This record gives sequence, structure tokens and C-alpha cells, in this order.
Amino acid sequence: MKNTKKKFGAKTVTFVGMLGALSTVLMLISFPLPIAPSFLEFDIAEVPALFAGFFMGPAAGFSVILVKILLNLVINGTKTAFVGELSNLVGSTIFVVTAALIYKRDRTKKGALWAMAISTVTVSIAYVFIDALVMFPLYSKLYGIPLEAIIAMGTAIDPKIKSMTTMMLLSVFPFNLVKFGATCLITFLLYKKVGKVLRGMFFTQGEY
Repeated sequence: MKNTKKKFGAKTVTFVGMLGALSTVLMLISFPLPIAPSFLEFDIAEVPALFAGFFMGPAAGFSVILVKILLNLVINGTKTAFVGELSNLVGSTIFVVTAALIYKRDRTKKGALWAMAISTVTVSIAYVFIDALVMFPLYSKLYGIPLEAIIAMGTAIDPKIKSMTTMMLLSVFPFNLVKFGATCLITFLLYKKVGKVLRGMFFTQGEY
């Protein structure tokens, strides 16, 4: 029994580390979208964390996110005085943990679809409040950039953006719907095939 537990623990650590490293690589492949200012960059780095959350539960998904953030800091440092990393940590956690908890209750294809749909909408709404109330003001204070200047970056993309509220509704919210929606689509398309390979390598439960 003790050897089995050690083996399981080692496999779990390896699983999380591998997906965390993959997530870090995917985080490096990022680019802006025309619907949002350039400081909001699109990537699919949450795909491995969502895989982990579905395979081994919320704790594994969160661990992958944590590995991703730490590895990225080691490799690239921070360009945002840790504001971007904090935002990424909070948003990714909301997304992955929400999806993993819902899927844990209904480990079917339908359950997975509901989990991803609900988590995408949840994190997109959450980011409206996170960015408007915490991240944008914090970034503005740390770098001495007026909030009006940040809003102006949104206005340059969409003239209808004239305030923090319109910035959130017309830029931040749709950006995150696209970002996390794409993450869910890729996960849905790959999970079955990749799952067969990973299932033979790690201790997991269920499949959709």
C-alpha cells in the first residue's frame, strides 16, 4: 500500500509538472486581438490546466496553473510588476476550478460541455470586476499611468469605449469569452484522443 501511494504521488507530480511546463510554452505563444488593447494578449495556456482539472480534479488543475506562473516568472520575469501574473492566477483559477468542480459531479460528455460553458461565462464576468476594480487601478498606480490613458487605448480600437464601464463591456468581456471559449473548444477536440494516451501513463478516473 505504501509503495502504491508513493507511485501515485510520483505520477501525480510528474503529470502536473509536465502539463505545467506545456502550459508555460503555450503562454509564450500569445498575441493581441483586434477587439482589445494590445496589453490583453490571447493564448491557450489554460488548456493543460483544464486537462489536469478534468483528469485529477480542481487541485491538480490549480497546481498546473501555479507551475505555469512560477516557470514563466523564472524564464521571463515580470513586465507588469506582478499585476499581470496575479490577474492570470486569479482568472485561470476561477476558470479551471469551476469547470473541474462541475465536471467532477457529472463525468460525461454533457457534463463536460456544461462545465466548460459555465466556467467560460463565469470567468469572463469575473474579469470585468477583477480588472475594473483591482487590476487596472493597481497597474495605473504602480506605473503612474492615468486610468484615462488606459481607457484611451480601448477608444483607439472602438470609439464607443469612453469609460471604464464600456471598456469592460465592449472589450474585456468579449476578449475573455473568445480566449476561454477557444480554450474549451481545443480541450473538447483533443481530450478524448490525448486522454487515451495520458490514461495509460497516469492514475485517472472516468472519461467523457
